[in-house]
Order: sequence, then structure tokens, then C-alpha cells
Amino acid sequence: MVAMTQFRRIHILDPRLANQIAAGEVVERPASVLKELAENAIDAGSQRIEIDLEAGGARLIRVRDDGRGIAEDDLPLALSRHATSKIASLDDLEGVDSLGFRGEALASISSVSRLELVSNTQDEPSEGWRVVAEGRQMEPRVSPAPHPRGSSVVVRDLFFNTPARRKFLRTEKTEFGHVEETFRRLVLSRYDIAWVLRHNQKVVHQLRAGEEPAAMERRVGALLGRNFLENALHVDIEATGLRLWGWVGLPTYSRAQADQQYFFVNGRVVRDRLVAHAVRQAYRDVLFHGRHPVFVLYLELDPHVVDVNVHPTKHEVRFRDGRLVHDFLFSSLHRALADARPNEASSPHAATTTHEATTNGGDVAPSREASASEGQEQPRWQQQGMALGADQERPAAHRVREFMAGYQALHPEHEEQLLMPQPQRTEAEAPAVPESDVQAPAMPEADATQAPPLGYAVAQLHGVYILSQSARGMVVVDMHAAHERITYERMKQQVHGDGQALGRLQTQPLLVPMSLAVSAREVETAERERETFERLGVELDVAGPETLLVRRVPVLLDNADVESLIHGMLGDLERFGRSDRVEAHINELLASMSCHGSVRANRRLTVPEMNALLRDMERTERSGQCNHGRPTWTEMSMHELDKLFLRGQ
Repeated sequence: MVAMTQFRRIHILDPRLANQIAAGEVVERPASVLKELAENAIDAGSQRIEIDLEAGGARLIRVRDDGRGIAEDDLPLALSRHATSKIASLDDLEGVDSLGFRGEALASISSVSRLELVSNTQDEPSEGWRVVAEGRQMEPRVSPAPHPRGSSVVVRDLFFNTPARRKFLRTEKTEFGHVEETFRRLVLSRYDIAWVLRHNQKVVHQLRAGEEPAAMERRVGALLGRNFLENALHVDIEATGLRLWGWVGLPTYSRAQADQQYFFVNGRVVRDRLVAHAVRQAYRDVLFHGRHPVFVLYLELDPHVVDVNVHPTKHEVRFRDGRLVHDFLFSSLHRALADARPNEASSPHAATTTHEATTNGGDVAPSREASASEGQEQPRWQQQGMALGADQERPAAHRVREFMAGYQALHPEHEEQLLMPQPQRTEAEAPAVPESDVQAPAMPEADATQAPPLGYAVAQLHGVYILSQSARGMVVVDMHAAHERITYERMKQQVHGDGQALGRLQTQPLLVPMSLAVSAREVETAERERETFERLGVELDVAGPETLLVRRVPVLLDNADVESLIHGMLGDLERFGRSDRVEAHINELLASMSCHGSVRANRRLTVPEMNALLRDMERTERSGQCNHGRPTWTEMSMHELDKLFLRGQ
């Protein structure tokens, strides 16, 4: 049997016990201590922060900075609970722009460790002062200690006086892994600070300060690897009062676990459900099943419209207008991934997207890049219509001739021989050669540098892959995967229209309205979001305080579990202010249809047909991945080919 708690008279908790209870919320492991101490150093205006660890942080954590320091008279208060210099009024709390503000960290840490704080506010090193606490209520005693301008906090023997907590610590390697991840988040939050991390007297990371783009990329590459930068898009998108910038990984560069996802709100790293939902939506139909995207993203907004005081560890935030933030994040990332197409200025797996977004009724719609702005002429190979699979009623030869006319306008010397009228022959003279066996002339090597991004096709390999010669080297395309994405995007455009609204979607009334048992709160959500449901082709009526009637649904959802979809939509709308369940289900059907309607493997294509497919890929959104998230093409540069065959060595 469980023993009954013996209740006593109400009393004030002992300060030491109160601090240890608070430590249970703030101090989970050495990584938690490092986070609190380093955030204090950042708030102190430091330009350099050095961190020393021993035994994964269980034996020693030392954080030294060159910030403003703490005055001698304030040192006795620094280790007291609810003591801070960062806020003084409710107005300060509503617009917090510092990382720390609760005034509990040092008091909580000192209650479960041996803590020493040395600080100096002067430029003279001999003016420093020390205060010490060892797991008990601090004695307000300060002693002189030489120290340069700034502060040093030393935490020894974490949980020495709470054996139960200490037993929960893992091995040194595991604890250092958590510490290093915390360090990674900290240094990605502030590029203007130089950082040093040592473990057991060995330098692990030494990062210089720098806010120039090249310096920031060096830091990201040092922490996440150069592969991340080579397979990421740099985004910088602004809307009314909102700015999103950073790096977002291409769908083909994903992870088996969500271990490279860093999101910062006004410089504070957060793990937020609303943010996670918006990112998942943006990657919805371009990410391989079971994979996770990678990103380092920074959201900047007015501190007064975001509440950071919702969790003891400050890992979560609450936005005043969560729907606006969600729509901004989704539409910005969705457009950035859609605009990631082959281009001549960068490698196939790196690009830069810069937008100025506008808001209209809460919907954020980033504009196209400046290169597509009005009045700027685009290459003819971008203007031509699709030749493969676009209007199947017309003969293939006619479709190819239309497309090749566009080639001739851009590169007449390439296509002159192909388009030149041939002498007429009688049926007896004409050789019996199938149309699929007609080969185009090879592309002249002299004009290779003027080729479109995916180059010109030269051959088909085993009826599966297209080999193309580009300005950089060789491109290999999975023709089925590429055509599948092209067909899918066209079908989505036909169904969804120009935006996300399903304005052209055919709906049908239900012969017998479907009754749904819901909560009173869900009924309120359904009434409030009636327009949203109608835009998605779903007609709902309120039939009672806890009952909804479904009267009309999209035709494409004829065989779907409508009840489950409606319940899921109501939950999403209540939590995030947006739901994509209907669109996602419809897109799954369209993806399946496009898969069956695309060119299959082992179908022989002529060179003009292969070129037509390459040109369509260059114009199609998300053409780097098929509907299932697999890559559609890859490129090997001449340098890589030369290295493979040891040329020049």
C-alpha cells in the first residue's frame, strides 16, 4: 500500500530546500548548468566566453567572460533567489530582451553544488571580488580576489549533496554529448561572440567572432559540417514586423532523427509545437518517409508580441498572434523549397532565397525573387511549354518540334542541323526507323558553357536514367522520378489554383449528412473557422451543443475517413490556427495518380524528348525530389570526374 502523506501546519519552506526544489526544475544535468551560466555571460555584454569542463561537467564547469561584471556590493545578492538586474517592473517582463530574467539560476545551482563566483567591474585586475556557496544558504561574506574585467563562475561536484540526483547522471561521454549540444545552440545564437570549449584540458571548439556572411557560414560549417552548407538554402524573408533568416536543408539532405534542427526566436533557442508544425507542413510532400529536415533558422519580431515566461527552462514561447507566425513560417519555407531549382550561379544543392513578404488578412505570401521581376526577360528555354506528357492528344513529333523551336532561338547553332528541312523521300526510299530511335546531333563542345542548368541530353542509360552534359560536368536524371514530380505539380496547380485555396475543386453533397459527436469547444472552433472549411470544400453545420453535421465534401475524399479528417482539422485549428489535413489527403491521391501517369522505366526516349524533360525540371517547383522525397537528379563536376580517373595527377 502507498503510505498516506502526513499533512502539517502551513509553513514557509526553508530557503535551502526551496532552492533545491527550484533546482529540480532548472538543473537537470551539467548541460543545464552550462546553459544558465553561459546565458548570464551573454546578457553581461561579453565579447568572449571560455568554458572549461571536467568529467563531462559533473566534476567541474567553469564559465569565464569579459562582460560588465558584478559590483562588490551586489555579489551577496547574486546567489540569492529571485535576485536579478534584468527586469524591475511588469513592463520589463512583457518585453524581455535578455536570456535570463527569473533570478533563480545561481541560487538553484549553488544549492546542489560547490559554487564560486569571482567578478570585477573595473579594468584593473586587482579590483576583483569573490563569493562562495557550498550547497547551503549562502553566507553574505565577500573576499578580494584578482580577476580581469568580467566574471568567472566555477561549479564543482554537481549534486554532491543530493545523491539521488547524482545517480541519474550518465557516463562522462553521454553527459559531454549533452553539454556539446547545448554549446552548439549557444554559439549559433550569437555570432558576435568568440567562444572556446575545453574538456579535460583539451580544446574541443575555438570559434572566432564575426557577423559577416562568410564568418557566419564558417561557424555553421564548423559545428554542423560543410555538407550542411552545401545542401542548404540560405533564406532571408521579411513580412510586416517579422523576419525569418538562416539556412534550411534541401529535402534530399535529411536525417534519420531530428538532431540538426535549431530554431531561435530573438536569439533564444526554442522548441515550440507551433514552429514544428509549420516546418512539417512546409516539407510535407518533398521529404522521404521517416526522415527529418535540417535547419538553422532565426525568427525576429517585436519582444512585446512573444511571451518567453511560459516554462522554467525558457525552452518554450507563446506568440500573441500564433496564426500569423505559423502562416509566415509555413509560406516562407514552402516558397523557399519550391524556388530551389537548378541555376547556373550555384551548385545543384545550394541556393539563396531573399524575399520581401506581404501580409493580407493573416496570410503571408512571399514575392518571387528579383530575377523573375517584371520587365526582366527570361531565357527562351524557361518560357517554352512542356513537351513531354503535356497535351497527349498531339503527336509526339509535333510537340518536340514546338519545344526545339525554343532551343533554336537560344542556341541556333546547336539545333540548326536538327531543325533543317530534310529532302522528301518516297515510302520505298524511307528507312523503317521507329521515331524513338531518331537521335539528335551531339551538342557542340564549344557552347557547353552556354548550356541551360541541367545541360543537354546525350544518352539514355538502361531505359532508366538520362545522361546530360552541363556546363559543370555530367548530370544524371531519374526520368520517372523527375516526370512524376512535374506531373504532380501540374495536377496540384489544376486542383488548388494559384494559392492554397481549393477554388477549382469539385465538391459533392452527401445524400445523408454525416453526424459527428464533438466537444463544445470544437463546435466553437467549427463556427469560428466556417470560412476555412468552406475554402477546403467542406460544409459543416451545427446541429447541437456537441454535434456537427457534414453536408458537403470534396469529390476526391469520396473514399476517405471524413470523420477522422474533420476531428484532426478541428484539433489543428484549435492549436495552430491552421490545418492542412484535407490538402494533404488530396495531395496524396494526386501523388498516386501522377506516379501512375508518368513516363515509366525502360521507355526509350529520343534526345529531344529527354531535353524537353530537362527543361521542364528547370521550371518546375521542387523538381529536385519526386513525390516520395527521393532525389531526381545529381551532378558530377569535371573536377570530380578528373579526380575519379586520376587525371592531372
